[in-house]
Amino acid sequence: MSTHHPTLLLVHGAWHRPETWDRLRSELDARGYQSRTVKLPTTGPNPRGGMHDDAAVVRAAIEDIDGPVVVVAHSYGGIPVSEGATGLPKVQHLVYLAAYQLDQDESMFSFHGVPEPEDKEGLFPIIADPRNSLYADVPDAEAEHAVSRLVDQRLRAFTDRVGVAAWHKIPSTYIIMDQDKAIPVPEQERMAVRAGNIRRMSSSHSPFLSRPADLAALLDEVITGRA
Repeated sequence: MSTHHPTLLLVHGAWHRPETWDRLRSELDARGYQSRTVKLPTTGPNPRGGMHDDAAVVRAAIEDIDGPVVVVAHSYGGIPVSEGATGLPKVQHLVYLAAYQLDQDESMFSFHGVPEPEDKEGLFPIIADPRNSLYADVPDAEAEHAVSRLVDQRLRAFTDRVGVAAWHKIPSTYIIMDQDKAIPVPEQERMAVRAGNIRRMSSSHSPFLSRPADLAALLDEVITGRA
């Protein structure tokens, strides 16, 4: 195992579990990278809290890693990463993987121009047609398994607003998924301009399942400065 690489902290999106990263972690391991995952508390089973609780878990996970860290956030996971990584000098880079790269005082709802409900407690329904929305280019058997593993998601995670956005001080890369049916490409592009580096993949929303080897190679390029 190479010791000069940073450790990658992989932060999942809404409705997902940490094991969604398993195929990518195998590819990263083959390239000499150590990786860790977190379990965001706003996702089930037994979801609780809001985005700031997720950010606290991300921050604790970063602080628990010895040496430099690159944080890779998928989808909703970008929001608590931007909040939780703030002011941590060991974080070398933030990678937003079809993720919400929000700015101060933004929430997912406000970014999309959706009015916030008066009651922010309770759950937010799983995205419509998850097989097509999240896993359009994933083989059927694996996509069906992934859908069966989706869990409940707290609504408050989508309405809580970012306090301080870490990407203002930490270098960042946005990876746009050109075939994404969950976060439309124009909306990804609107956030990607906030990053210092923009890359693209020909993939639907979940390249860690559809193209894990290609994603690991791209992350290696980003980390080593070849992207």
